[in-house]
Amino acid sequence: MLIFHMDMDAFFASVEQRDHPEYRGKPVIVGGRSKRGVVSTCSYEARVFGVHSAQPMAVALRKCPQAIIATPRMSVYSEVSKQIMAILGDFSPSIEPLSVDEAFMDMAGLLESPMETALEIQRRVLEATQLTCSVGVGPNKFLAKFATDLQKPNGITIVPEGHEAEFIAGFPVRKLWGVGPKTEERLTAIGMELIGDIAAADLAWLRIELGRGLADHLRDLSLGVDLRVVKPDRTRRSIGSENTFEVDLRSRTEVERHLVPHADDVAQTLRKKKLRAGGVRVKIRYTDGFQLQSRQTTLEHPSDDARVLLASAYPLLDGLDLTRAIRLVGLTAFDLVDDDQPEQLGLFQPQVRPSIGKAVDAIANRFGPNAIKRGSNLTPKKDEPSI
Repeated sequence: MLIFHMDMDAFFASVEQRDHPEYRGKPVIVGGRSKRGVVSTCSYEARVFGVHSAQPMAVALRKCPQAIIATPRMSVYSEVSKQIMAILGDFSPSIEPLSVDEAFMDMAGLLESPMETALEIQRRVLEATQLTCSVGVGPNKFLAKFATDLQKPNGITIVPEGHEAEFIAGFPVRKLWGVGPKTEERLTAIGMELIGDIAAADLAWLRIELGRGLADHLRDLSLGVDLRVVKPDRTRRSIGSENTFEVDLRSRTEVERHLVPHADDVAQTLRKKKLRAGGVRVKIRYTDGFQLQSRQTTLEHPSDDARVLLASAYPLLDGLDLTRAIRLVGLTAFDLVDDDQPEQLGLFQPQVRPSIGKAVDAIANRFGPNAIKRGSNLTPKKDEPSI
C-alpha cells in the first residue's frame, strides 16, 4: 500500500488570518470569548507562547495576553474543507476524511514520484484556498499520519520503504496511536520510553505487563505495521452540539434543560444533511480539574427527531455524577445513516408518528431561527405565571 495523509496547518486560525489580513503574523486564537471558553485551535504565532487546542481560554490568555480572539465560523471552514477534499479527489478515488482539515488517500498504483505528487497537492491547495498543508507518505495509515506531524507547517515527509521500524524507533512512545498520558506513564514505568524499546522487547513479557490486546497493538505499531485500509465510503461519524456556561450547573434539572436546545440543534442538522442517528451520547465536563465524562446508547430505530434523542439521552444521566459543579453539557448523535436508507420494521411495531421537525425547520427557514421556540425554553416575565 501507499498512503498519503494530508493535514491543513492550523486550519481554523489560518482561515481567519487569510480573511483578516491584519491578523497575519500575529498570535490568533480561535475559540469562545467568554472566560469559560476553550481554545479550538491557534496560529503558530500563538503556539510559541504555549497556547494549544483544548486549553481553557483563560489559561491561553494568561500565556499570550496579546492574542487576537476569533469566534469560530464553522460554515466558512466547512466550505473551505469542501474545496480541499475536491482537490484531493483529483489525485485519488479513495479518500477517507478524518475531519474537516485532514484526510487519508490511497495512492496505490501511483506512477509519479510521491514527492512530486505531494508537492502538487500542496500547490493546488494553496492556489485554491491560499492556505498551506502538510503531507505524510507511508505504507500504511499510522506511518503516513506519523510522518505528517514531523515537518509542520507546509512540510512533506516520506517514510523510507523497508526502514519503517528504524525510522520511528527514536521517537517517544507517546507518538504511537492510542498512547495517552496514562499509557505513557505505564510504559515509562517498565522502561519503555522510546518506540524502539517496544519493538525490541520480548512480546510475551509485554503481554504480561500490559495485557495481550494493548501489547500486540503497540508492538505492531512499533514495527511500523498497520493493516487498516482507507475507507472511501466513510460518512460523517457524528453530529454534536455543546456549550460552556459562565455559571456552573448544579442539578439534574438544569442539565436536562440545557440538553433540550442541543437535541434541537442536532436534530435540525441531521434533517438538513438527510441523516438519521443510530445512537446518542451525552457529555459533561466538571469545573474541578476539567474532567470529562460521557455516556452513550443506541436507538432502537435511527431517528432525526429531537424528542427521540432526548428520550434516550435523559436516562444516560443516571450514570453521571450530577452533584459536582458542571461547566459544559453536550449531546452528540452517532452511527449516522442516510435518511433514505430502508429500515426493517417489526411486524407489530406501531406506526412512528411523523416528526414535526420538518415543519419547525420550514418556519425557522422562512422567519428566522427565533421565530419558533419550545415552550419549555421560554422564560416567564416577572410576576407573570408560567403556563
